[in-house]
Amino acid sequence: MSDVQNPYEQFAHRIRNANLLDDISLVLNWDQQVTMPEEGSNARSLHFSALSSTRHELLTGERTVELLEAIDETNLSTDERITLREARREIERKRSIPESLVEEISETQTRAFDDWKAARETESFDRFADPLCDLVKLQRERTDYIDASQSTYSVLLEDAEPCIDPETIDGLLTALRDGVLDLLNEYGDELSESAPAPLDVSGPFKAEKQQELCERALTMLGYNWKRGRLDTAPHPFDGLSQFDARITTRFDEEEPFSALLSTIHEFGHAAYNLGLPDKHYGTALGRARSHSVHESQSRFFENHVGRSRGFWERFMPTVREIFPEFESVSVDTVLAHLNSVDRSNQIRVKADEVTYHLHIVLRHEVEQQLLSGDITVEEVPEVWNDRAERYFGTSPESVVDGALQDVHWSTSFGMFPNYSLGSMLAAQVATAIEREIDDVNTLVREERLDEVHDWLTENIHQRGQRDTTDELIECATGRPLSAEPLLDHLESNIRTQLAR
Repeated sequence: MSDVQNPYEQFAHRIRNANLLDDISLVLNWDQQVTMPEEGSNARSLHFSALSSTRHELLTGERTVELLEAIDETNLSTDERITLREARREIERKRSIPESLVEEISETQTRAFDDWKAARETESFDRFADPLCDLVKLQRERTDYIDASQSTYSVLLEDAEPCIDPETIDGLLTALRDGVLDLLNEYGDELSESAPAPLDVSGPFKAEKQQELCERALTMLGYNWKRGRLDTAPHPFDGLSQFDARITTRFDEEEPFSALLSTIHEFGHAAYNLGLPDKHYGTALGRARSHSVHESQSRFFENHVGRSRGFWERFMPTVREIFPEFESVSVDTVLAHLNSVDRSNQIRVKADEVTYHLHIVLRHEVEQQLLSGDITVEEVPEVWNDRAERYFGTSPESVVDGALQDVHWSTSFGMFPNYSLGSMLAAQVATAIEREIDDVNTLVREERLDEVHDWLTENIHQRGQRDTTDELIECATGRPLSAEPLLDHLESNIRTQLAR
C-alpha cells in the first residue's frame, strides 16, 4: 500500500506502535518497582532510554511528519479524526524536544528513583538532592522547547491534564483549599472533642493476612483477576492497559486498613483501564482521557465506596474471618476510625478525606516555587516543613514524612493537582449516579455494584479520548468541574461523624 494512497493508515500504525512502546515502559516500570534485582537499575535505565528514544522517533520523525501533512482530513471518519487530533497534540509538543534530551531525562529518572529509595532508607534528603536538581534543570529545558512563553510548571501541568488550562486548575485548587480550611475552622473544635478512640485491637497484622484481605475486597468489588494481580511496591500504583490492569499496595502491620484503602484506590484505576474498549487498544479511543479523570475513578472507589457504611456492612464478616481479633468490633467503630479527621497527620496516602487536599495544595505550591526558581532544591525540606506547620499544625518528624514522602518527583512534576481534580469529579460522579440510579451507599449495600460499573463504563471508560476533559465531565455529570460538590460531600461526612 503506497504512501500516497493511504497516508492515514500508515500514520495511525506508527502512532499505535508508539503507544504500545509506552505500555512496554509501564511493564518495565512495574518490574523495576516490584521484582527487579537491586542492581538491575543500570541496565533498566538504558532500556527506558532506548524505548523513549524509539517512541520519540515514531512520533516526531521525518516520516511521521510527512504522513501527517499528507492526510486528507475530509475523508476521515469521526474515530479517525479523534486519533489524528490526539496524536497531533502530542506530536506538536514532542517535535520541539531534541531526542538527546529525551534520552537524558529518561536515564536520569531511572537513577533518581533508586536515589529516592536510598534517601528514604537513610533519612537524608541530600542523597536525593543532586538528582532532583538535575531533573528540575532538565524539565526547565524541556518545557522551554515546548513553549517558552509559559512557566515551566504550566507546561508540566498540561502533560498530565492537557484539556484544563493551568489558570483554571489553580483556581479550583484555591477554592478547594479555602473551603477545606473553612470547614476545619468551623468544625475543628467539635472534631477534636469527638475524635474516636483508637481501635481496641492491637497488631501486628501480618502482611500475608492483609494480602488476603485486600484480595477478598478486590473480588467483592468486581476485579477481573484474569487481567490483573496484586503485588507490593514502595509506593502503591497501578498501570498498563485494558488487558493487564495489575495493582500494587504496601502493608503497615500496625494499621490493618491502610493497605485496604490503598488497594481499593488502585482498584478504581484498574476499573478504568479494564473498562476501556478492547477493540481500540493502542489508539486514542482505547486510552484514558487524562490523569485527573483517572484519579476520579480511584477516589470514587476509595472514598464513596470504600468508606461507605454499605461497604463495611458487607465486608466486616470477611475482616472478622481473616482477623478474628475484630470479632467484637462494630461497623460503627470501623467507620469512625476510617472517617475521622486528623489534621495533624503528615502522610498524604494516610490522610483523611477532608485534610487530604491540603497535602495536595502543599505539593502544588512547593512545585511552583521550585520550578520557577523561587526556591532551590536544598530549600525544599524547609519550605515543605513551613507549609506543613501552616496546614497541619506541626512539621514532619523526619524528611521521610516530608519532602521525601512521595516517589513522584523522581519521575514527574505537575501530577499532584490531578488527585484533587479527580476528587472533585468523583463527587460529581457520585451525585450523577444518585440522580440517575440510586445513592452509592445503597447500591453497595444491596450488592448492585454492577450498576455502578455499567454507569462508569458507559459514561466515562468507553469514551476513551473521544471528548476533551471538560466535555466528558459536563456530559457525564451535567455540570462543569467545580469544588462545590466535593466540599458539600466533605461537610456531609463531617456532620455524619459528629452525629455518631
